[in-house]
Amino acid sequence: MLELKNLVAVRGDFSLKDVSFEVADGEYCALLGPTGHGKTVLLESIAGIFGIRSGEIWINGRNVTSLSVEERNVSFAFQKYKLHQHLTVRDNLTFGVVGWREKTQQEIDEAVDNVIELLKLQDLLDKRPWSLSGGETQKIVLARAIALKPDLLLADEPLASVDAHLKEGVEKELKAVHKKLGLTTIHVTHDFGEAMAIADRIVVMIDGQIRQLGTPDEVFRHPNSELVAQFFLTRNILEGEVADGAGGQGVFCLDGSGEKLNVVTPLRGKRHASIRPEEISILREPPDSDDVNSLPGTITHVSDLGSLVYVWVDVPPEFTCIILYPTFKKTGMEEGQRIYITFKVSAVNIF
Repeated sequence: MLELKNLVAVRGDFSLKDVSFEVADGEYCALLGPTGHGKTVLLESIAGIFGIRSGEIWINGRNVTSLSVEERNVSFAFQKYKLHQHLTVRDNLTFGVVGWREKTQQEIDEAVDNVIELLKLQDLLDKRPWSLSGGETQKIVLARAIALKPDLLLADEPLASVDAHLKEGVEKELKAVHKKLGLTTIHVTHDFGEAMAIADRIVVMIDGQIRQLGTPDEVFRHPNSELVAQFFLTRNILEGEVADGAGGQGVFCLDGSGEKLNVVTPLRGKRHASIRPEEISILREPPDSDDVNSLPGTITHVSDLGSLVYVWVDVPPEFTCIILYPTFKKTGMEEGQRIYITFKVSAVNIF
C-alpha cells in the first residue's frame, strides 16, 4: 500500500502542489495527465530519486520519506531505458538484479528465470539490445523491475515505445501479469485510452495537482471539472443553471440558447454540463420516449475518420457527435440537413 500525505516538490519553475492519495495493496493505479504536468516528478519523488520539500510518503505502513532509494524497496521502470548493448537480454536481466539485497547467485538466477517465464521472454534471451524493437526493450526493462520483487512498482510510460497495432495485446499482457503477481503498481501515462484499458483506478494530475480520483468509468464519464472533461475529450461542455423541474426532476437551462435538458443530479444553481460525443444519437424524426433529451439542429460539418465519423450539429450551441461509419452510411447524413440529436438523461454529467 502507498500513501502520500500533502506532498510538495519543486523542480525549477515547476512544483507538485499538496499531493495526497492512496494506492491500495495489489492495486493497479494509472497516474494520468498531459505531458509535462508532473507525473514523472511525482514518480521520482515516491522512489526517492528526487527530494521533496514537505509531506510524507508511506509504503506498506513504513514512513519512507527520509529513506534512500535502496531502503524503500521500490522498483522503477524508466521511460528512457538504458540496456547494456554488449550483453544479451538474459545477461541484462541478470545484471539488473545483481547486488539485490545480498541474494545468492542461485536466488538471482531463480528470480530471472521466473520473470522470463512470466513475460514469455524465451525467444529474446540470446538477442542484443540493438536488435530489439522499442516494445521489446521496454518489456526487458519491466522484467528487470519485476524480478526485484518490490513492494511497489513504478512504471513511467511503459507503453510509449509500443507500436499502435501491438498496443492492445501488450495491455492485455500487462493486465494478466498484474493479476498473477498482485503487485502494487503505479503506471504513468498521458493516454487515457491506455489508462482505461489497464487500471483499477485512475489518478488525474494536471498542473502538478490531483484533479480527480476514481474508477476508469467514473473519471471518463463523470469528470468533476472542465479541466478533466477537456482532457478526456468530452467535447460537449456547456454552461448553464440547474433548477427544479416537474416532479422534482432536475432541469439544466443552457446559457444563451435557453434550451433545457433533463438531468439527474442533486446539484442546483450555476453549473457545467458535459455530454460525451459517443452518447449522442442522430435521428431524422424526434423520438417518442420521455427518457431522453431531444434537440433539433442542423448538421454543419462531417469528418469521416474511417471506422468513426464525427458530426457537428448546430442547435445552438454546436454539439459534437461520434457515430459508427455503417450508421453514417445507412442514414445518409450530409451537411445542411435538419435532424434531431438525442441522448439519455443519465448521459448528462453535471459539475
